[in-house]
Amino acid sequence: DDKSKKQFVCINTLEDTQAVRAVAFHPSGSLYAVGSNSKTLRVCAYPEKLDTSAHDGPKQPVVRFKRNKHHKGSIYCVAWSPCGQLLATGSNDKYVKVLPFNAETCNATGPDLEFSMHDGTIRDLAFMEGPESGGAILISAGAGDCNIYTTDCQRGQGLHALSGHTGHILALYTWSGWMIASGSQDKTVRFWDLRVPSCVRVVGTTFHGTGSAVASVAVDPSGRLLATGQEDSSCMLYDIRGGRMVQSYHPHSSDVRSVRFSPGAHYLLTGSYDMKIKVTDLQGDLTKQLPLMVVGEHKDKVIQCRWHTQDLSFLSSSADRTVTLWTYSG
Repeated sequence: DDKSKKQFVCINTLEDTQAVRAVAFHPSGSLYAVGSNSKTLRVCAYPEKLDTSAHDGPKQPVVRFKRNKHHKGSIYCVAWSPCGQLLATGSNDKYVKVLPFNAETCNATGPDLEFSMHDGTIRDLAFMEGPESGGAILISAGAGDCNIYTTDCQRGQGLHALSGHTGHILALYTWSGWMIASGSQDKTVRFWDLRVPSCVRVVGTTFHGTGSAVASVAVDPSGRLLATGQEDSSCMLYDIRGGRMVQSYHPHSSDVRSVRFSPGAHYLLTGSYDMKIKVTDLQGDLTKQLPLMVVGEHKDKVIQCRWHTQDLSFLSSSADRTVTLWTYSG
């Protein structure tokens, strides 16, 4: 099995006192945000030189910004606005916080915006991309009433509550300026069009049988392919334009908590409660068995994995209380 291994090496490890749920690269790629169960928010520097030579193990990243007790509870999710000037977080304290941030000086440029429309834990949030939204439309969802909320952060006001899911929403993804995909414990993915604004499609997670809760969703840059990560250890690839499942496969032996396409969409990065991080090669026929490689490992459940915006590097966060930065070494 070794010959199928793509060599990624761990170059930075950030240690926390509790499980780390959330990581997000700044759009510039020069920083990344980390949110933890310890309620701490950090912004770390992405190294200017990626040293992959076998030296004395991973280094500590440079922490450029740190705020203790950013929330009254665990930080479940973090997201940067497309312009990189807003940093949003969601928590089991039921608040969404939006921090105005200067990436050059790495400091807050104003007071936090706080939004209290959720009546349960906020499990995921994301900004809409594209000029249609002015770059400051935030979507958020989670437990409680199972609604997806959209918020205009520039004006500081709520826009829509999108209802339809019948179980907690675990994952959100946005693309093309107005489209949202949401994954839920109700075992469906829903597509939403903010121009309408309502649900435009419901996708089940099974050909037959019971299906499974959807813990993560991602759409490739072309807007053609949906990937899901599910609690039954499976991933589904779904052709959005054709409206059909391409394949369902089991890359892991436990819940798949994180799925993300690489910037060129050649690879799918998956992180699982089985403590492993894998990459699926998507460059062949997607209906056939896909090459799969282990690219990283933690000492406890992997919770989130995110590709770098340009480099063949990724971040992983884990219940082992660390965030690790991995980079391709050839």
